[in-house]
Amino acid sequence: MSDINWNEKADYLMQTRGLYLNDDYLAFLVRHVWGLDSPTEVIDFGCGFGYMGLKLLPLLPAGSAYTGVDLADGLLAKAREIFNSAPYRTEFVQADVTEAELPARHYDLAVCHALLLHTPNPVAVLKQMKRCVKPGGLVICIEPHWIGSMAKTYYHGGPQSAYVKLGILQRLYEKDAERSGKDGNIGIKVPLFMDEVGLTDIACRMSDRVNLLLPHQDPARQKQVMESLQAEGFGSAPQDRAIFQERLMARGLSAEEAEKQYESECAFAARYVACGATPQAVFAPGMMICYGRVPAANA
Repeated sequence: MSDINWNEKADYLMQTRGLYLNDDYLAFLVRHVWGLDSPTEVIDFGCGFGYMGLKLLPLLPAGSAYTGVDLADGLLAKAREIFNSAPYRTEFVQADVTEAELPARHYDLAVCHALLLHTPNPVAVLKQMKRCVKPGGLVICIEPHWIGSMAKTYYHGGPQSAYVKLGILQRLYEKDAERSGKDGNIGIKVPLFMDEVGLTDIACRMSDRVNLLLPHQDPARQKQVMESLQAEGFGSAPQDRAIFQERLMARGLSAEEAEKQYESECAFAARYVACGATPQAVFAPGMMICYGRVPAANA
């Protein structure tokens, strides 16, 4: 499904997931929007180290259970280690989420977090998620809209347009999706795909997580956010101009666009470094939280 070696990404995943969801808003969704007030069988597609299990199980009624599916055996080993002493019923399955032989109409809830952007066929994943869920159950997808998150990224001390070229980035992301089928802007499109596969009562929320770097905030919190953003790639300067531009042109940008993007990323890195001991920045990723119900006539 993905050309990324996710077994090498455990530290990255554990360091960056906290940038994207607030626990109190997730609790609001579980209790007041999704109405999960009875023991719930959850299956997590592309579970990684079990992040969504760690988030959802403490919010769900006693007797709930969690099954994680992922192809990366190293991430599953980390998940089993994490949940080994946890007071929850869990199971982890190593398989490609589109090919796994999972029980049909068995789960109350199928969820994925930052999975669909990495697959060239998100509709196939949604069909599999729908197939696993009981009639009346929920399918929930939490996915990014990259161009939206870049529009909501700000470093104090200069115009945003100096280091975030929205038009070029939008074109780059669109070209990437055309070439590979993998779409970092998929979050905004998921409701349409859910309708395509026959889910009903489709709705979408947006994560309210906003990450702040402020001169006078708690130093431990400042360090945590700074390190998480750095792990996510914020503030990393491109090393070689020619190689960087060649790679962007291979992804569909013109030579002029590639040059402008190189300059903007250098400016972005310089602004990040210039923040020094008193950073001033705002990053609001705005993850799209899309959900729909499996109809009674689930096929």
